[in-house]
Amino acid sequence: MTVATAAIPDRSPSIPAERSASLFRWNAVLAVLHGVQFAVILALSFARNPVVTAPVVSSYLTFDAATRTLVPAQRAVLDLPIGPAVALFFLASALAHATLAFPARGWYERHLARGQNPARWIEYAVSSSVMIVVIATLSGIQEIGTLIAIFGANAAMNLFGWSMEAANEGRERPQWLHYVFGCIAGAVPWLVIAVALLTAATASGAAPIPGFVIAIFVSLFVSFNVFAINMVLQYRRVGAWRDYLHGERVYMLLSLVAKTLLAWQVFAGTLRP
Repeated sequence: MTVATAAIPDRSPSIPAERSASLFRWNAVLAVLHGVQFAVILALSFARNPVVTAPVVSSYLTFDAATRTLVPAQRAVLDLPIGPAVALFFLASALAHATLAFPARGWYERHLARGQNPARWIEYAVSSSVMIVVIATLSGIQEIGTLIAIFGANAAMNLFGWSMEAANEGRERPQWLHYVFGCIAGAVPWLVIAVALLTAATASGAAPIPGFVIAIFVSLFVSFNVFAINMVLQYRRVGAWRDYLHGERVYMLLSLVAKTLLAWQVFAGTLRP
């Protein structure tokens, strides 16, 4: 005896086919745009001889036998090649967009239908953290511990974006603690860089800060904060941002603009052959 069973409908969230196709095109095109800029910046950085680098040092205490006291000392750790570092965040973005357009497309779209994109925050945690380390080194920050802390604080800011989306899935009223904590973490690197620039600007006999470094600081600070505004508009459901996918496309454009701004400002200031 057989018992007929009704098929259980798939109730998992999904996005319409035409919007799925649009997102595929966006990710595919952005993968190409980031990939081309990766290749161009990498080629340009090696076209200059010698390759432009920034010193990275480690600070420590050593015993001075003459004074019998501990005194600060430094030693060189590495020379950070600026061009390849800039190319790296383009590579990270190109790989992320290509992955979402092809092998991870289904996973990506299922998460978008739930109001989440974990891949975005993971990619930003890498690419934007490399970006801000480049800005820090150009601002005169050389100590490896400080650079690691800057990278970590910025990565934490982006991962709070992931936790913000995960915590608010299905909620009518947003829970903002994740956003607030992310803003606090994200402010730290900018404060450190601002202190370095202010110290250099007010030091007796110091050379003037290059104009391109100030331009990078201001433009990237504005660009980074627009990402935060985009999230607020999404969760406040303002106008077109009632649609989560509108905010997703804005994130994509902001990422491309911020990376392009930094890359070509660095090129104009340091990487020209």
